[in-house]
Amino acid sequence: MNFSDFKIVRLNAESFPVTSFEQEKYDQHGIVPVCVEVFSQATLIDNVRDADAAMVVSQSLSAEAITAMQRCRVVCRLGAGTDKIDVAAATDCGIVVANVPDFCFEEQADHAFALLLAVARRLNEMRICMLEARYHEARQQCRPLRRLPGRTLGLVGFGGSARAMARRAAGFGMRILATRRNMSAVDLEAASLGIQMVEMEQLLAESDFVSLHLPLNDETRHLLDKDALLKMKPGGVLINTARGAIVDENALADVLDAGHLSGAGLDTFAVVDVHQSRPEPPTHRLFQMQNVVFTPHVAAFSVDSSRGVGYGSVANLVAVLSNRWPNMDRIVNPEVEPRYPLTR
Repeated sequence: MNFSDFKIVRLNAESFPVTSFEQEKYDQHGIVPVCVEVFSQATLIDNVRDADAAMVVSQSLSAEAITAMQRCRVVCRLGAGTDKIDVAAATDCGIVVANVPDFCFEEQADHAFALLLAVARRLNEMRICMLEARYHEARQQCRPLRRLPGRTLGLVGFGGSARAMARRAAGFGMRILATRRNMSAVDLEAASLGIQMVEMEQLLAESDFVSLHLPLNDETRHLLDKDALLKMKPGGVLINTARGAIVDENALADVLDAGHLSGAGLDTFAVVDVHQSRPEPPTHRLFQMQNVVFTPHVAAFSVDSSRGVGYGSVANLVAVLSNRWPNMDRIVNPEVEPRYPLTR
């Protein structure tokens, strides 16, 4: 099929340039995307108004922008989360929203467990002590630490990244609790790893470490508010590689300040926009705390995940432009009535 008649806008061209894997698939199908970086809603709308498809990494697509896309057939998210896309507006306009839901499971689990280890072994504090030659103080700070085997990890959400996290924790001899929407579902992998499915309140009360593995939506926004954080086990640690706004970060700072929690490992934030074009150093209280280990939303990155998301997102694009549905597990809004009919 000749794709040269389609206008395909690839957003985030500077903040997230087209990778070699993505380009490989464009070349394979003879696709020449229009690559742009936009800094205003007006410029965004000017670029996508006559687009047949939009490829997006971190750009927000509001209802206004989506409604202006009079020809668009598909919005392809180069990643899994779609909280920056107004999916309801796209559905109303007959636009398919597609993602790569299995993107970076292993990377996220690696990073989440690395944050867990860094907080558990107080690496932040040890680095500072080392640089300031406070060696004796560092040894004193490490004496109260506890080994990981036998301690409890609580997984909030039990999708692909949580399963990968569970496999790592099992290798460290940890007890694993998990909670998810469908608590009664039979899960052979969970059973094989000895994972106990429990309600949220029990998970918070019994877990030494709580790791978040769920999308951001109206139900999960500030799921970990001050009340929930105070229900966590005293001395517990919160790990967040999912979405910043799942946690009330002001409340988290309060609870850490009060000493109820012993630390946190954070890769994603609501109080800092790591994607802004001209960022300033963060000023929130969390970034002044030695018991908080933080990274700038990099848990997803690896050569392997770049290959997977590049191949997968272009496959979604090609499917819709060829009048076919993408794989069903990649359709974010399966209830949509496509603007242009698609076959299975």
